[in-house]
Amino acid sequence: MLSLWRRTRPWVRVVSVSAVVVLLAVAGTGVYWFGFRNDSATAADAGSTTTTVTASTTTFEQSVSATGTLTPAVQEDVSFAVSGTVTSVDVAAGDTVTAGQQLATVDTLQLNADLLSAKSDLVSAQADLTDAEDDADGSDSSDAQIASLTAQVEVKQAAYDAAEEDMAAATLTAPVAGLLTEVNVAVGDAVTGSGSSGSSGSSSGSSADAMGGGSTTSTTTTSSTSQFVIIGTDSWSVDVTVDETDVALIAVGDQVELTGDSLDETLYGTVSEIGLVSSSTGGVAAYPVTIELTGSPEGLHDGTSVTAEIIYERRTNVLAVPSAAVTTEDGQSVVTQEGADGEQVSTVVTVGETSGTMVEITDGLAEGDEVLVTTFTPGAGSGSGSGDDTQQGQMPEMGSGEMPDFSSGEMPGGGQMGGGQMGGSNG
Repeated sequence: MLSLWRRTRPWVRVVSVSAVVVLLAVAGTGVYWFGFRNDSATAADAGSTTTTVTASTTTFEQSVSATGTLTPAVQEDVSFAVSGTVTSVDVAAGDTVTAGQQLATVDTLQLNADLLSAKSDLVSAQADLTDAEDDADGSDSSDAQIASLTAQVEVKQAAYDAAEEDMAAATLTAPVAGLLTEVNVAVGDAVTGSGSSGSSGSSSGSSADAMGGGSTTSTTTTSSTSQFVIIGTDSWSVDVTVDETDVALIAVGDQVELTGDSLDETLYGTVSEIGLVSSSTGGVAAYPVTIELTGSPEGLHDGTSVTAEIIYERRTNVLAVPSAAVTTEDGQSVVTQEGADGEQVSTVVTVGETSGTMVEITDGLAEGDEVLVTTFTPGAGSGSGSGDDTQQGQMPEMGSGEMPDFSSGEMPGGGQMGGGQMGGSNG
């Protein structure tokens, strides 16, 4: 290898050595750029800010979170209690109704006939009883006859009362005030009463016979279990489930805050019921909890999803500072304060519960004391101006961008390479 080196011309040796020097310089620059510079850049990028905050009193809350949907507390399924043909429908879905407002009517021909028949039966029974009482002679048979006729009068009176109720039920009214969400009947429909108590065998077909003399009419019998549905618009509830670890923390009467994406503002309520029978979801027992909304919120809709925060503990006048102000030194909780001479001193404190970003201070500070909070912001120290090239992520300039000319045998900066000779004679 040495003999080969000696056989090369002097200018070739100079260029070779120069190339090695350049490669070493470039490698060193890369090590700095990607190694040491990155370390210093990382340190510069992490900026810190120290601010002064005052220990103050606040309200601490502990809560259990659950999700559910809004449901009207009042939901009435309203249907005719008597059978007949619908003669009028006075409302439509979407209407707001008041308690006692007329919803619909059915024909009363058969109902009126039943009422007259019941009245006739009652009058006849009363007359029989009066005659028996007039002819009473005190014998056992006379007393038994009077007792029997008295019972008959009571039966006929009950039938007449029922017929009167059926007659009144031919006009269907709203039992509660609210929003009418369903109307499932129309004029001409034949309805079968859900609670008809006609005294002389009234049926769904009797009205048609009375109206049409037994002829067949084109009517539609409603199949819905409820002909009208009314929901209350001023009373709402939410059913949620709370797992067994949290249900022991809450109680009936606890305040609740409800929020949701579809709500314009926070709603408020109270826990009205906690179920005793649990259900299991994923192996975790959960208990049903009912929440009743308070106040009179408007614009709510059945089925709206909400998140309920059940507040089981609320404490006022709690002395607190930001959690970031408290650190740990030698196993003790400390805060940093500014001394009389401007130096930073550590003060030992006793911490209590945490609520959000605040931590309770039970000892070591008083209301109004100031503490220092240092926050670190990644990227806060990086420059964004027009500094040197190293801040712009570029390699440092090396002149015009061309390789140095070593043909003269000189190092950059004017240093000599020993006349272009490495020692020894030309082999």
